[in-house]
Amino acid sequence: MLIKRRRGWELPESAATPEAVFWNRRAVLKAAGFGVALAGASALGSIGAHSEDAKEEVDPSASLYPVKRNERYALDRPITPEEVATRYNNYYEFGSTKGVWKDAQALPIRPWTVEIAGLVEKPLTIAIDDLLRQMPLEERLYRHRCVEAWSIAVPYSGFPLKALVELAKPLGSAKYLVMTTFQNPDVASGQRQFWYPWPYTDSLTIAEATNELAFIATGYYGKPIPKQNGAPLRLAVPWKYGFKHVKGIVRFSFEESYPVSFWTKLVESEYGFWANVNPEVPHPRWSQATERVLGLDETRPTLLYNGYGEFVAGLYAGLENERLFV
Repeated sequence: MLIKRRRGWELPESAATPEAVFWNRRAVLKAAGFGVALAGASALGSIGAHSEDAKEEVDPSASLYPVKRNERYALDRPITPEEVATRYNNYYEFGSTKGVWKDAQALPIRPWTVEIAGLVEKPLTIAIDDLLRQMPLEERLYRHRCVEAWSIAVPYSGFPLKALVELAKPLGSAKYLVMTTFQNPDVASGQRQFWYPWPYTDSLTIAEATNELAFIATGYYGKPIPKQNGAPLRLAVPWKYGFKHVKGIVRFSFEESYPVSFWTKLVESEYGFWANVNPEVPHPRWSQATERVLGLDETRPTLLYNGYGEFVAGLYAGLENERLFV
């Protein structure tokens, strides 16, 4: 008799709930008192008109993909259609709507250098293509859960963040890894909006950064990662809400002091350091119990740690009194 033993993230179809609550993060800013500023944001202009007509930049790393898939990281649902995953995006550097993929095409991704700084044996600045040649590239299938209560499942190519940490050789006093996105308001119109604390930053503890799931994505769907999805490199930590997944990274800094991230500076009451997915802890203004699965036209129950508890739950043992989730 064949007995199937379900893994922690596998769900029966009957577990799907009828409807998810879906919010746009734009509402967060309005509720936090930024409504008047947002209402006047159009006066700053948009680069969308000319970005649609811009010639597509050829990514020099294209010959690296596709890369071999690591079968250790499986999915409980179909891969989201590429057109959905690449055209439904948050990228506040380019605006607060889901159509920012158009404007993001204006971002130049070469030359692109990555700085490794802070509490390391030897600070380093390296060109993105030189970095890629040193890293062990592979493909992983990951679920992605946005704090807005929608989710996708995508094939990332890239390398374990642990490999970059090993390259950096942090000192024993380093407790956090802070990641910083590019700053280029000439092409990123959102960065002209003064009420945001640019540049975008977020961070992990060293233990989180060296966990096997922590991943730096440089490819998407067997090709270089598109600009709107974080080119040329972005963080992917699938057990955390999407706002932790820093895009367009230019700096990795190893720090001893507790870092304050972009969204914590902006709306501290709603976005905390840990941002681990937890259906039992609602966002202050909406439930996280369910999620809308893009491309499948269905809702599902949200899973603790987005279903990755077997990999990461041990990171948080003894932290039960912390504000772990959002």
